[in-house]
Amino acid sequence: MFVVDVLIILSQAGFCVGYLIFIGNTLANLFNGEVSMVSGLSLAISGLSAKSWYIWGCFPFQLAVNSIPTLTHLAPLSIFADIVDLGAMGAVFVEDVSLIMKQSNEIIAFGGLSVFFYGMGVAVYAFEGIGMVFPIESEMKESRHFGKILALSMGLISLMYGAFGALGYFAFGPDTKDIITANLGAGWISAMVQIGLCVNLFISFPLMMNPVYEIVERRFGGGRYCLWLRWLLVLIVSLVALFVPNFADFLSLIGSSVCCGLGFVLPALFHLLVFKEELGWKGWTVDVGIVTLGLVLGVSGTWSALVEMFSVKV
Repeated sequence: MFVVDVLIILSQAGFCVGYLIFIGNTLANLFNGEVSMVSGLSLAISGLSAKSWYIWGCFPFQLAVNSIPTLTHLAPLSIFADIVDLGAMGAVFVEDVSLIMKQSNEIIAFGGLSVFFYGMGVAVYAFEGIGMVFPIESEMKESRHFGKILALSMGLISLMYGAFGALGYFAFGPDTKDIITANLGAGWISAMVQIGLCVNLFISFPLMMNPVYEIVERRFGGGRYCLWLRWLLVLIVSLVALFVPNFADFLSLIGSSVCCGLGFVLPALFHLLVFKEELGWKGWTVDVGIVTLGLVLGVSGTWSALVEMFSVKV
């Protein structure tokens, strides 16, 4: 139980670190090319980068929204965030298709094992909402329908994410950046898409931190709502986001090191331990295969992500 709690805390907090990195980098790229000389000088004198200023700018507002005690009260914000996200992704889809129809780029089908494992870490990270399964089910009015809704949602999300990544690579080829909106260029549509995605992630932050709050409050707050613990966790996440330089490398690291354990290794291992007397050789094979796959992806992806993080970028 302790190991699961630690992994959930690391994964969910890691997702939120990624959100803040995305917001900081995106806003810095979007607005800092247009700041005045005086503003640029003030940034330099303060010793803080533009990304740091935007992350700290989000901090007091995050304290406010993370003070909301339950998921039920966050539902309107979640719906609004989803609408904004779908609109922004739709605009990116349209831009990708239009570029694909105008030009063709060099497409590399397989970039090597290190790239494969690095990409798998990012892909596992993409399903960061999996840690919200049990909290959402517990808040549902008719939880008996949860299984069907979950299966349908995961299927649609898989198709959408797969198409989003494939079209982005087909449109920009080897020039595809870790934050795809950076490829869209200048213009008000591009700016609106980037701001929309930032708004979505800002609102999603307290939703993704909810499992962390439940665990920390259960272990250190007697299971009661504790405001100062929540604010402390928001501060820690913000500080970590300030010192992580690259968005994609961090995604791959969290996806490989933590999410592979939560998504592959532990579920199959627990199933094997609980039902080992009832499983036939096929059940054993499936569970052992999933555990092995999770370990291989986790170790290889973590190594690839660390190599990328500490390599010299030219």
